[in-house]
Amino acid sequence: MDFLWESFTELTWQQVAMWLIGALLIFLAIKKEMEPALLLPMGFGAILVNLPSSGAINQEVAGIGAVAGIIDWLFEIGIEASEALPLLLFIGIGAMIDFGPLLSNPKLLFFGGAAQFGIFLTIVLAGLFGFDLKDAASIGIIGAADGPTSLLVSQVLKSNYIGAIAVAAYSYMALVPIIQPVAIKLVTTKKERAIKMEYKPESVSKLTKILFPIIVTIIAGMIAPSSISLVGFLMFGNLIRECGVLDNLSETAQKVLANLVTLLLGITIAASMKAENFIQWNTILIMLLGLMAFIFDTIGGVVFAKVINLFSKKKMNPMIGAAGISAFPMSARVIQKMGLEADPSNHLLMHAVGANVSGQVASVIAGGVILQLIPAML
Repeated sequence: MDFLWESFTELTWQQVAMWLIGALLIFLAIKKEMEPALLLPMGFGAILVNLPSSGAINQEVAGIGAVAGIIDWLFEIGIEASEALPLLLFIGIGAMIDFGPLLSNPKLLFFGGAAQFGIFLTIVLAGLFGFDLKDAASIGIIGAADGPTSLLVSQVLKSNYIGAIAVAAYSYMALVPIIQPVAIKLVTTKKERAIKMEYKPESVSKLTKILFPIIVTIIAGMIAPSSISLVGFLMFGNLIRECGVLDNLSETAQKVLANLVTLLLGITIAASMKAENFIQWNTILIMLLGLMAFIFDTIGGVVFAKVINLFSKKKMNPMIGAAGISAFPMSARVIQKMGLEADPSNHLLMHAVGANVSGQVASVIAGGVILQLIPAML
């Protein structure tokens, strides 16, 4: 009983607040089905690491000394020391992606680049709010709507707010169906959203699909060597998919590997969600700046498409530009749904998928560019 009383006396209101945040993440995962494979372990992990004298984190035990906690150990080995967990997840993501729609319409590559506008604008804004350069860059990458990239960049740059950045990035990924329609409607009319685009699937050869990940890796490595782990693992996963001789491994990467790493990554992130580091005003500011980055990326892609339409006889639906963010395939589904709402005969899915996969590539390249530039500026 004395030990139980001692635990209660050690409990702080900040830890209780983190229990509530963890419960909210679990609620969103189960009740709202928002990225449950990530939000549920993150929420449960937030509770685990914020229990008084939690054995899940590193601690000093009287008479024994330093004792390693499993969550801190996973964080140190899988994220801090090697960034292994987010990189392994990229193999699974790469194995899931079919670049066929993009390769049949290569100009969609530009939309992936345009939809990264919010990243760099938010870096500037975060700097104006007093964040140092490494923290500002880590906050800006939230706009890529790519959780693993956000986590990896913030870890490599040794940001002081890894937990808040991870929660923001993954939460906004889950909220794509809510956030993107609002942002798109701010800069489009119903008439623009109803623009139809004819889809003529062109046959993409197997050789082209095999060469694409290899060529992208080489180009990215030459332009931004720091991006090679990000781009390389993503493209390696895609090469496993497209080579045609590793079907079993491709299926394993898409399902078993991706699911297992996602679960481990989710609960491991909780190591950076300890109350003393997470409960502060800057966490709220990071969440707001991350939301701005996400919205600006969406708007940037839409505006780019509208500019292209000024010089094109054959108009494209500007919503396609919004799919240039990295949230694959959620963003493409949002565009398809909004197209059908504007005109029930308007099918934009394949165009949106092409822009969406280009956004996946662009986001990891953007992360690599940041890792290339920021250390040189510090």
